[in-house]
Amino acid sequence: MMKRTKIKDLIIENKTDSEAKVSGWIRSIRKNKAFSFIVLNDGSSVDTLQIIVDADVENYEEISSLLTGSCISVTGLVVASQGKGQSIEMQGKNVEIHGKAGDSYPLQKKATSLEFLRENAHLRPRTNLFGAVFRVRHQMAMSTHRFFDDRGFYYLNSPIITGVDAEGAGEMFTVTAMDPSQGKIDFEKDYFGKQASLCVTGQLEGECFAMGMGSVYTFGPTFRAENSNTPRHLAEFWMIEPEVAFMDLEGNADLAEDYIKALINDTFKTADKDLEAIAKYHQFQAKQNKTEYVDHRKVLEQVANSKFERITYTKAIEILSASGKSFQFKPEWGVELQTEHERFLAEEYFKGPVIVTDYPKDCKAFYMKQNDDGKTVGAMDVLVPGVGEIIGGSQREDDLDKVQNRMKELEMDEAPLWWYLDLRRYGSAPHAGFGLGFERAIRYVTDMNNIRDVIPFFRTPGDCDF
Repeated sequence: MMKRTKIKDLIIENKTDSEAKVSGWIRSIRKNKAFSFIVLNDGSSVDTLQIIVDADVENYEEISSLLTGSCISVTGLVVASQGKGQSIEMQGKNVEIHGKAGDSYPLQKKATSLEFLRENAHLRPRTNLFGAVFRVRHQMAMSTHRFFDDRGFYYLNSPIITGVDAEGAGEMFTVTAMDPSQGKIDFEKDYFGKQASLCVTGQLEGECFAMGMGSVYTFGPTFRAENSNTPRHLAEFWMIEPEVAFMDLEGNADLAEDYIKALINDTFKTADKDLEAIAKYHQFQAKQNKTEYVDHRKVLEQVANSKFERITYTKAIEILSASGKSFQFKPEWGVELQTEHERFLAEEYFKGPVIVTDYPKDCKAFYMKQNDDGKTVGAMDVLVPGVGEIIGGSQREDDLDKVQNRMKELEMDEAPLWWYLDLRRYGSAPHAGFGLGFERAIRYVTDMNNIRDVIPFFRTPGDCDF
């Protein structure tokens, strides 16, 4: 039995006058009595393969009745193509039909809206656009693992179910084996003997392993409690969270800058053809909507080749206040920067990526390193043109007394975090880390408008299909 060859590999090899076997799904078919033209795609690339099947093929009558979406395997001779836009084609000698598609198959040659495709997310991978998006997603995941592995980090699988609410509002996604219809749940009688929820971060567990293995990173699903039905929010998404012992805020900023640059450059190398296909989609949409097309690749190249500016939060507020720009949210010292502020800094003032550090402690989490001024903490946000914040992180507070005092100020219960405090009791060390929402990064690299379109099956308010 001949081994199946991926269409991507056939096109890369560009070897003619050789036999091959390909398998995939029919994108289009034109047929007459003498022969049929089949355009096949197997998901390995945005490229398709044109196959000519003559009428003397054994099951030609059944083949010529196939419709778009049908699944077949074809064995034949690879030859130089006479058509435009393709270097090779196949003369099909044997066609095996795996599964027919009826005329109700929803993915026809006409343009299909993204909203319709979200409603049919199980079929999105068969389209040019989403095949490209999810191959980019794969390459960005591989780039992430390569980046950290090359720097001596260890990959940590942090828990999905947790008894610790590290970022607040974790109780929204409570995990229970009890029947909630029976009234208030007695969590002491529940499966875990305490209230548990889906995790909102793997950071705290990452700190545990950094305190014994030096450099680790988590890469897994997290669940946030924002009940936001916007193009920027998901209830379930993937987070990349490195944690490094003996690293300060400056080293953390350096790591974040290196990671963003490597992620963009590596994706250019490994998924260039898919990025081109996505760019063509954006060009087409701009033409249809009669809007200006912005070459997003140039934005990414500028970020990848820039030295990231570094400013303090206090300096950022000074710049924003003196800008003369009318913001929806007034920039004032002591409040979080909004997306409009972040984008102004990156897109209009610095015209490039910028890292903002040393935020007011009152708008940051309890675990962040307290600065000597008593007002700010060693936090940082990485801002890039196009989206604003793409990474958030901090140096962690390694002083037990300071962590406990901060928890008292916030009226936090120490009991669930006894093990986290132990890290400060037994051989505490300076350490830092950051978090990057993987879908946010994919959305940035692909320039897709809606975050639902860069995750295989999105989870948002009212949506949990598939």
